[in-house]
Amino acid sequence: MQPLTATRAFGSTGTGARPRSAGSPAPQQAVARPVRRDPAPSKWAYRAQRMMLTPYVRLFLRKGLPMLALIAGVTVWLSDDARRQGLVTTLTDLREDFEARPEFRVSLARVEGASDDLAEAVRARLGLTLPMSSFDINLDEVRARVEALDAVARADLRVRSGGVLQVLVTERVPVAVWRTEAGLTLVDDTGHRVAGLFARSDRPDLPLIAGHGADLATPEALELIAAAGPLAPRIRGLVRMGERRWDLVLDRDQRVLLPEKNPVQALERLLALDHVQDIMNRDILTVDLRSDHRPTLRLTPNALAEMRRAQGIETVENEL
Repeated sequence: MQPLTATRAFGSTGTGARPRSAGSPAPQQAVARPVRRDPAPSKWAYRAQRMMLTPYVRLFLRKGLPMLALIAGVTVWLSDDARRQGLVTTLTDLREDFEARPEFRVSLARVEGASDDLAEAVRARLGLTLPMSSFDINLDEVRARVEALDAVARADLRVRSGGVLQVLVTERVPVAVWRTEAGLTLVDDTGHRVAGLFARSDRPDLPLIAGHGADLATPEALELIAAAGPLAPRIRGLVRMGERRWDLVLDRDQRVLLPEKNPVQALERLLALDHVQDIMNRDILTVDLRSDHRPTLRLTPNALAEMRRAQGIETVENEL
């Protein structure tokens, strides 16, 4: 009975462990589990991640930051005077060597679209010492010098292959002879001076205009000459009166006074009246068309005397 009592006494020790039988394996020790960390980022890490997702920040880090670093490096390198002067000298030598290459050398100037006399004047006005590099030619400045000639309306300059400077000239075409106190001047259809004229007989094919400001009204004078019709062969010239209107001077010392406004229409009315009554072949000195209501005629002294004799005015005066 004692062994049983001993067993119970052993089981009442409070450990709760059963007695290990012989040959049974030893119990494994308990493994301590690690503490699991919270996967959520911290406040500053979250802000940094959000900032890196901003397009402007990513663009700055990808392009802006390397560019700033490059600029800083170049600035530091150029801060030395010797290195900077050496760089300028090297670039200058490279440019001079490049511009002095034979394919960029201009050795001939060719003027096209101008008469022989004008072409010689254009070559003299170029002011270029050929041969020279095309990089040393300021085309805008040379074109301005060429267009300063009175006979040149426009000039286009181009450097062609083979070292040829091509000058395309648009020459002004004279359309009238302008008589002034200083002499005779050829003008184009805009009234611009083309060249001087020694004598009127040198250009009898061109109409004559006179008066102060007649050159500025050359287009209107050409319209009047074109609208003259049967009177065109009799026209000796047009005189600008007071810079406002024209007087049409015909042969036989006849003069047509045109209005300031609509002179072409007034001349057309005169042509219609002449077609019906043939008044321009009569002894008339002037035809005043400045009034829109009716023309005013001024007779020659002989025609005026004949009209008075026909009306008996001269007889009455003699009797008195």
